[in-house]
Amino acid sequence: MKKSIQIFLFAFTFICTITSFAQDKLATKGDGQYEEYSFSPAIDIYKKVLDKGYVSVALLKNLGNSYYFNANYKEASEIYKRLVKDYGEEVGPEYFFRYAQTLKSIGDYKEANAVMTKFSEVTADDARAKGFKEEKDYLKEIKKNSGRYTIKSFQYNTSYSEFAPSFYKEGLIFSSDRDTGNFARYRHTWNSKDFLDLYKVNTSNGSDSLVSKLGDDVNTRLHESTSAATKDGKILYFTRNNTVEGKYKKDEKGVIRLKIYRATFVDSINAWSNIAELPFNSDSYSVAHPALSPDEKTLYFSSDMPGSLGASDIFKVNINENGTYSAPTNLGDAINTESRETFPFVTSEDVLYFSSDGHPGLGGLDVFATKIAKDNFDGAIVNVGESINSKMDDFTFIFNEETKKGYFASNREEGKGADDIYSFIENEPLLLDCNQQITGVVRDKISNQVLVGASIKIIDEDNQEILSAITDSKGAYSLELDCNQGNFVRALMEGYVPAEEYIGKSDGKAKIIDFYLERDKILAGFGDDLAKLLQLSTIYFDFDKYIIRKDSEIEVEKVIAAMEKYPSLKIKVNSHTDSRGKDSYNLWLSQKRAEATVDYMISQGISKDRLSGEGYGETKLVNDCKNGVKCAGKEHELNRRSEFIILE
Repeated sequence: MKKSIQIFLFAFTFICTITSFAQDKLATKGDGQYEEYSFSPAIDIYKKVLDKGYVSVALLKNLGNSYYFNANYKEASEIYKRLVKDYGEEVGPEYFFRYAQTLKSIGDYKEANAVMTKFSEVTADDARAKGFKEEKDYLKEIKKNSGRYTIKSFQYNTSYSEFAPSFYKEGLIFSSDRDTGNFARYRHTWNSKDFLDLYKVNTSNGSDSLVSKLGDDVNTRLHESTSAATKDGKILYFTRNNTVEGKYKKDEKGVIRLKIYRATFVDSINAWSNIAELPFNSDSYSVAHPALSPDEKTLYFSSDMPGSLGASDIFKVNINENGTYSAPTNLGDAINTESRETFPFVTSEDVLYFSSDGHPGLGGLDVFATKIAKDNFDGAIVNVGESINSKMDDFTFIFNEETKKGYFASNREEGKGADDIYSFIENEPLLLDCNQQITGVVRDKISNQVLVGASIKIIDEDNQEILSAITDSKGAYSLELDCNQGNFVRALMEGYVPAEEYIGKSDGKAKIIDFYLERDKILAGFGDDLAKLLQLSTIYFDFDKYIIRKDSEIEVEKVIAAMEKYPSLKIKVNSHTDSRGKDSYNLWLSQKRAEATVDYMISQGISKDRLSGEGYGETKLVNDCKNGVKCAGKEHELNRRSEFIILE
């Protein structure tokens, strides 16, 4: 048997030797197609190599990615499974994440969670890993917003692709590759589909409306897709392949990037004119999928420009009155992850909808929402739930807050074409309201006694009081506030200095805030130690030194502040040493420490007649570290101290 195995191995080696050149050449051809994002022919080439028994990490990665980026999640899952099983230590964590995404898309959430657990173990700082750890019950959370929509297939869908609906006058503009009149040389090798053009339809007329192209002024022989129009229909922003003088332009990697263009509708010629690309486009990265804010002063878009956190992030620019644009601003890591965030849309209520495969979802791209009032982008991210979201890609979501009607696109299996548009009605509002429970106890800072009857007020960022409560017999309070906005929690009690803590936008998790209030008057008498009343850290000195240490200056400053507030206050500084050294020397050293403390306070403006000092050497130790007793350095340090005794 051993001999037959040796013969087999020899034969296999021989066969590999005489065929490896041909297979390497074939694989190299596939790599070339892959690098050009021509995923459809790349898949065919890689499959041929794999079917002949030749496998490598690079081949499995490229084939899996070709399936993944073409939304063939079942096939991608099989390849990624083989990749992480056989080459787990050689592949990066990104492939575990993509594998988990494909498992979700075929409904295997249990295994997807297991793979995400592995992903989280090796990428602790990844936003997707943090999101998974914090929301392991994400399916339960998605369920809360599910079942709120009535959806229906768009009546103008065909067996081709229809997606990217955008509101335009009394209807929609959308993107489609339905025009089969294109010559084969214009077909896009990413997915072997025809190139996309923009179409419009008046949806207010029902089924009587005709679908028509926007015209050759906007549409070219390459891709035109996602668009956003102003309310008056005069300005149109849209996505197009990068072109120069009508010809497509590739970057240094051979990729035709996407750019956003702006067009103006001219009534006199009944056509779009003045078509120009936006100034923040680039030949080196893509800028795509425009969306306008309700006031049309901000343009949102998706890009992989430098500064992106993931494969694509959502950015914004301000549209200035003179027609210029501000520099792009990334919306931040609350929204953007290391994966894909794309297809933004903002409603009249300042709710940002977008698609992502980085936040916990059902599989592929899911639609998410977040409140962005006051231009903040760190609010809670909410999955809009089924039936908008599915196991496949769900994207280009748009919504009218007044009519509660909207549209989105999906490549779910029950569709008529590769991508289909769906209309929907929102029957129940999205659970975007974020309530956060705030609890705590209010105490006296010095005595630690609970304060009954203290007022707790919630103040918003406009300094308006919106909620209040009174502490109970245990000094406790409980309030529920809106975590979609920043708030100040303020504690007040007669005879005490108010205290407050700011809470920014959050995910709604309960928070405990305890307050320790300082009295606004010092309730003390002759002989009390001001250091204890002010809860000062001990004023320490280095061994055999009488210069005040830098870390002790701040504590002395607190005593100075108290004396400035109460002009009649007089104190005596008592300084002490540890037991090491001669008793007479320690007495001298402690006196020098008392004088140094007094001199420091005088140098800071305290009158000399309000201060006195005395050194006690080692006569008043705070522990048993007396002469002849062996103690650690930290124990001796406790005796090298100063006290502030109230005389008047």
